[in-house]
Amino acid sequence: MASKSFSMFLLSLALVLLCLGTAAAQGLQLGFYSKTCPNVELIVRQEMARVISVAPSLAGPLLRMHFHDCFVRGCDGSVLLNSTQNNVAEKDAPPNQSLRGFGVIDRIKARLEKACPNTVSCADIIALVARDAVLLTKGPFWPVPTGRRDGSVSIAQETRQLPTANSTISSLISSFASKGLSVKDLVVLSGGHTLGTSHCTAFQKRISNYTGRGDTDPNLDSNYIPKLRAKCAPNDNTTLVEMDPGSFRTFDTSYYSLVSKRRGLFESDAALLQNSQTRAYVLRQAGGAFASEFFKDFGDSMINMGNIQVLTGAQGEIRKTCAFVN
Repeated sequence: MASKSFSMFLLSLALVLLCLGTAAAQGLQLGFYSKTCPNVELIVRQEMARVISVAPSLAGPLLRMHFHDCFVRGCDGSVLLNSTQNNVAEKDAPPNQSLRGFGVIDRIKARLEKACPNTVSCADIIALVARDAVLLTKGPFWPVPTGRRDGSVSIAQETRQLPTANSTISSLISSFASKGLSVKDLVVLSGGHTLGTSHCTAFQKRISNYTGRGDTDPNLDSNYIPKLRAKCAPNDNTTLVEMDPGSFRTFDTSYYSLVSKRRGLFESDAALLQNSQTRAYVLRQAGGAFASEFFKDFGDSMINMGNIQVLTGAQGEIRKTCAFVN
């Protein structure tokens, strides 16, 4: 009887280990496409090199696209889906109306479909594009685990969970924690603001009417405000301002130097000085002496973010065209 019970225990243990092994096999992994589409990363890199050579300002938006995809329904490519007659999709919600680079994703997808039909997900393309946007602007390389599959649902209202330009430090920490990301991930990924531009509307209140009395944000360097006002007229919703003036097309640590001087464009940038852990990281990186540390941290945090609620295995689908479900 004891022998039979022990045999049943071994059988149960074997089944558990088999399930765990299957789960691991269906999760993200390096070289996921090594047999089914071995040139996937080369193709993405070639296309991105062409893009950055003619339109370097797209690096920031393409990096941001990965953030916005992963923070809503996980990294499932839902940010790429078009709205339909019966549904307003994420890309048409206010937080995403300033996103650019959808055509880049479409071109890469089209080339991959020719090389490896019905194989590479749009979600994986976004992750690889974000990495190469950083790498091609003198930033770090990190290995991107792949195997994501594409979701079929995209709802504009769900973008309300995205962090905003005026988020407080407590709301930022809470938002990142809800996605399984740490306080360190928050301050490291904020460093992505070294690339790209912003519309004046995202920070207009800080320079002209912070509390509704025609005042300015006391957390913004008073000597910087006239420079921003010179670029942004009241109600200006078209002008673009560099988030990291002087090096907005280069991935580096100068963003942290700006934040340390209270010259980050957004309230969410200024908020990093209001928590001991995020403030310490900002000040450590502000001098530029630990760039290699930031580069490694950024790659690690991007991998963490790229793991948010991914669809793998038999979940989701591989979209033929990124803007439409199959």
